Amino acid sequence: MINIVILSAAASLLLGLLFFEKRESTWGIILTKPLLSALFILTALVGPHSDPKYFGPVLVGLLFCLAGDVFLLFFSSKRLFLAGLFSFLTGHILYAAAFFLVSSPGELTWIVGTLTIAVSGAVFTWLRPHLGRMLIPVIAYMAVITVMVTGAASLMGDETAGFSGRALVFLGAILFYLSDIFVARQRFVARQHINRLAGLPLYYAAQFMIAFSIRLL
Repeated sequence: MINIVILSAAASLLLGLLFFEKRESTWGIILTKPLLSALFILTALVGPHSDPKYFGPVLVGLLFCLAGDVFLLFFSSKRLFLAGLFSFLTGHILYAAAFFLVSSPGELTWIVGTLTIAVSGAVFTWLRPHLGRMLIPVIAYMAVITVMVTGAASLMGDETAGFSGRALVFLGAILFYLSDIFVARQRFVARQHINRLAGLPLYYAAQFMIAFSIRLL
């Protein structure tokens, strides 16, 4: 029952957030986004979590992502954008650590890692003319999220873990990666509502998948 309540509230808040993003209502966004992000923390806390090696890093990673969401409320501020970038970078490091701690690298790790490096290279080539002084932070962030996706692939390929949990992690990592492309497009290339319309559902789906995976691994 609690899961239904959380997901129903999350869906309502997401619709509200997208509405306020379309209207460019700063106060509406400030009211809805932190509450929505807090729900993926609640999701992680209310479910069973038998493996502290996984639960601990993922929970702290979710908290850093919540902090990143708060910082990115003030998207036009370069300083706060950097703070948000650092928060999400730390979150990805913690996610990657959790994924590798409970899995053993296998063939899928190397295949997905290689593909993700190639995609990251293409994304960086696209962004490079727009980055300016943000070049180094963006390179660092892209390197870390590439490792995070690779870690999720490592877990996906480890059949000693439950399939449902592995699948949630892997799909969540991919959706997170895709959502960050829309964040980058919004920040560096073109400020358009489509970035929010596509990126926010991808992002929140990813976070809830990772949060729910705690009870399945």
